[in-house]
Amino acid sequence: MSAASPSAPPAVKLSSVMAARRTPDQLRARRKLVWREMLTSLWAPLCIIGLAFIPYTLLIEYAPAAASWAQPVMKGLGLVMVAFFLVLLVFRNVSAKEKALRPLRQEAHELISEDEALLRKVQGMGRLQPGVSEQIAEQALRVENASVAGDADTLRAELKGLEALTAQHLGAFRKRSVMDFVGGFGKALLVALVIRTFIVEPYRIPSGSMLPTLEIGDQVFVNKFIYGVRIPFMNVVPFVLVRRPARGDVIVFNNPVDESKDYIKRVVGLPGDTVELFEGVVYINGKMQPRERVSSEFIVHNITDNGVWFDQQETLYEEDLSGVSHAALQTLSRMPRHEGPYVVPPGQVFVMGDNRDNSADSRHGFGITGNNQTEFVPYGHIKGKAMVVWLSLGYHGLLHGLFGGTGLRVDRFFEPVR
Repeated sequence: MSAASPSAPPAVKLSSVMAARRTPDQLRARRKLVWREMLTSLWAPLCIIGLAFIPYTLLIEYAPAAASWAQPVMKGLGLVMVAFFLVLLVFRNVSAKEKALRPLRQEAHELISEDEALLRKVQGMGRLQPGVSEQIAEQALRVENASVAGDADTLRAELKGLEALTAQHLGAFRKRSVMDFVGGFGKALLVALVIRTFIVEPYRIPSGSMLPTLEIGDQVFVNKFIYGVRIPFMNVVPFVLVRRPARGDVIVFNNPVDESKDYIKRVVGLPGDTVELFEGVVYINGKMQPRERVSSEFIVHNITDNGVWFDQQETLYEEDLSGVSHAALQTLSRMPRHEGPYVVPPGQVFVMGDNRDNSADSRHGFGITGNNQTEFVPYGHIKGKAMVVWLSLGYHGLLHGLFGGTGLRVDRFFEPVR
């Protein structure tokens, strides 16, 4: 009867064998070490911020008023995590014991994981000699106990013993096939594509068309699922998940005139709307959208194509689009007396930049088809809704003297997009 026959013993996982042999004290010590290794990883501060960022984003999206206290809390947490990262960096490079143990512990983790996979593979083929699983499990436990004890010399010796057992009994199966590599790479790529395509995607603000709401160099996260699952390249949204784009939303979209470019603008007109502007004031279906002048000498910072910052004086307004209050800029000397009417077709939206006289938007053919050619954004071209600024490399931030006036804008971190 062959080893692969129905009477062959069932496959046993290495982790199960090790778990059955651990004493309660060993189990507690192992759990403590696992938590210690996670919290002293340089990835720990980033992961903590990432975990906090998810509820923060949901909170400011569905309870906008909460941003008044939630944003300072997130900024404080961010500063604490920066300090935490610096402390970890110093600790890991100054402590001789930590420098010796961490790579050995990582090697131990990788070798035990490899043995787990190899044993599963060999057992499935019915080619494992009797008692090998127990020998490897026993040696793996010695490695684990040495790792918990924090003795680098003992851990190094036990690792050599486990490596020798692995080479003796499983060495013939250690070579990774091309398919193993492709499969692992493919899974990672698939996860990244799913996240960017259907969940969230970063977008960098390249120009001043959305000043002062979004500043040049702001990096925003775009909610990809709120409007529905968009099929890339086909530019269709087969079904809505949460809702359709609403008036006042700041959206990122694939330019319908030049699909090689993505733009970010504010939704002003919805399907069936008639949009007009009289001396800068927006009228939707004949109804004036209120706006109030805040300042006639408001300074914003713009940038030339070759990266030189310059000041731009505009008139600042607070505008209300069907209940969505936001800032808008107007150049009084250039303000047209009348624009429109623009009748929004079904399944499309009319968009404008908040920097009204410095924006290539629906009124101006997105800067491609010309000032007298109106262009709308089909639903299928909308990538998502801008939610929050997660990073900003803009005017006069930290270390700006080293980078031509561009620096890290800590004051913009976690700014909600309104």
